[in-house]
Amino acid sequence: MAHSQFDLLRQRRFLPFFVTQCLGAFNDNVYRQAIIGLLFWLGVDEQERTLYTNLAPALFILPYFLFSATAGQIAEKLEKSKLIRITTTMEIVIMSLAAVGFLTQNMVVLLVALFCTGVQSTLFGPVKYSILPSVLKPEELTGGNGLVEMGTSMSILIGMIFGGLIFELAGTHGPVVAATAIIALAVGGNIVSRFIPRAEAGAPDLKINWNPIPESLAVLKLAKRQVAVRNSVLGISWFWFIGTVLTSQLPSYAVENLGGSQTLYIFALALFSIGTGVGSMLCEKLSARTVEIGLVPMGAFGMSAFMLDLYFARSGEATVAGLSVGAFLQQPGSWRIAMDLTGIGLFAGFFAVPLFALIQSRTPRSEISRVIAGMNIQNAGFIVLAAVLGIVVQRFFGWTIPQVFLALAIANVFVAIYIFTLVPEFMMRFLSWVLVRVLYRMRPHGIEQHVPDEGAALIVCNHVSYMDALILSASVPRPIRFVMYYKIFRIPVMSWIFRTAKAIPIAGAKEDPELMRKAFDEIDAALAEGELVGIFPEGALTKDGQIAPFKSGVEHILERAAARGQAVPVVPMALRNMWTSMWSRRDSRLGQMRVPRRFRAPVEVMAQAPIIDPAVDAATLEAKVRAMRGEAA
Repeated sequence: MAHSQFDLLRQRRFLPFFVTQCLGAFNDNVYRQAIIGLLFWLGVDEQERTLYTNLAPALFILPYFLFSATAGQIAEKLEKSKLIRITTTMEIVIMSLAAVGFLTQNMVVLLVALFCTGVQSTLFGPVKYSILPSVLKPEELTGGNGLVEMGTSMSILIGMIFGGLIFELAGTHGPVVAATAIIALAVGGNIVSRFIPRAEAGAPDLKINWNPIPESLAVLKLAKRQVAVRNSVLGISWFWFIGTVLTSQLPSYAVENLGGSQTLYIFALALFSIGTGVGSMLCEKLSARTVEIGLVPMGAFGMSAFMLDLYFARSGEATVAGLSVGAFLQQPGSWRIAMDLTGIGLFAGFFAVPLFALIQSRTPRSEISRVIAGMNIQNAGFIVLAAVLGIVVQRFFGWTIPQVFLALAIANVFVAIYIFTLVPEFMMRFLSWVLVRVLYRMRPHGIEQHVPDEGAALIVCNHVSYMDALILSASVPRPIRFVMYYKIFRIPVMSWIFRTAKAIPIAGAKEDPELMRKAFDEIDAALAEGELVGIFPEGALTKDGQIAPFKSGVEHILERAAARGQAVPVVPMALRNMWTSMWSRRDSRLGQMRVPRRFRAPVEVMAQAPIIDPAVDAATLEAKVRAMRGEAA
């Protein structure tokens, strides 16, 4: 049965949370843009407006530095739906204060309320992402994060447009309309949040440290404990850096380089936001419902390619001024610029969504809120750095906005290479993703139902080609530690992929008894740690398309686990139609290169219910795999 992330929008475990966070993002941006509208409505001079535009972001971002560590601990300790209701109740109080500011036209009150909005967003941030792994299955994480990112980006965009239009359309009633709108949205968010089902606390016995400085250092350290998570957090912070540099330049870019006005700035921002939303939504389809971090390198280099083209598309100032959106689109090269802005957002979605999903899937439930809090502190630092650097390079070095985009494109390539060098798993997954998606059309059956979402399990499968491990990895949402014949493990290029994926090489007892002993020890340790281990019990690739008798190694693995008190579930799996696909041994070496006949083979990946029986024998497992594979060798 086909699945879609949109199915989540019909389920109570996700929909109320999704609507609540969208309303929150929408209201924040309505409020912030309405303040700017009030300044124009009051006719204040440009100097005062400039003071606000510099002070407001600082007031909003400051709480992330001050209170993120505390927010992470609270999100870890409290039941999550209760905390969301608390934050939405806070929003009602804060927006009531802001409404007083609008009605009295008092900027001090509005700025105090803006700071309080930052506090409320800081408290909501850790629970926003830590609730997803509590309510979603591993295969739903990418799609769920894609929906959240799409909803957030579109809510921000629409909120900015709506907030900016309040005083233009409402005229003398602008303050009343603004005050009414922000309170109504806050109340709406609170009502919807009451339909969010319970999501238990990650660490209910956690003792909160209210001192923000040592606790901030502690959560930053916690976010760096696992290498893959640490660099995913770094990648998310870099995503915010790029987004801040790009979006902060768009108002001036629309006027100076595109020859437009405020309307054209909104159009440019809309292209970027829509691109980000579409990219976020496509991640589930491209990843086949797994946490596919292979999309991250594609996202990084795609962003750089479109930013580079944006520089060459319009590197100088516009020769016209005051263009509407329609008039701009009639100018030479305008569609190229529109495509570049959309493309940057599209690949930003490919970059960010898998990183969020990886952080959620690899972090223990009892730590995830604090890890997200540490990420938020780092994100805030990168946002401030982006704003400062943007000012410095333009005011003191005389860079134009297109030159800023060019520098950002180049810097993004180097940062991406740095991250992927530290964690080769990103590039390994990218290469395997390309190989599998280009060469095969995969059709999974029963994987979501039968592969455990967490805890140890042993996967047994027939062995047809050198690509089998990559195909299974692309089909199962969780990482798999594969046990493979050491000669396959050492194949050039593929060896790097297998090593990065932490595959376990094994040899026969007569070939290399020491390597065999180490392999069983490593398998035992992986299962004890609650990991998935994949084995091909035939011991070698099939030479005739038929399944060879399963060897007794699988029994030995289960016996060792049982001896230390662990009953490991065994998940029988089967690959169908692989014998006629690339790199099986069906043909001679020359025959194997007949690409047109063997390209894009429709491969089925089957799974049955796990067997929890330490005494299950190899023959029984073999029979189940044979039955699943059937005649579709």
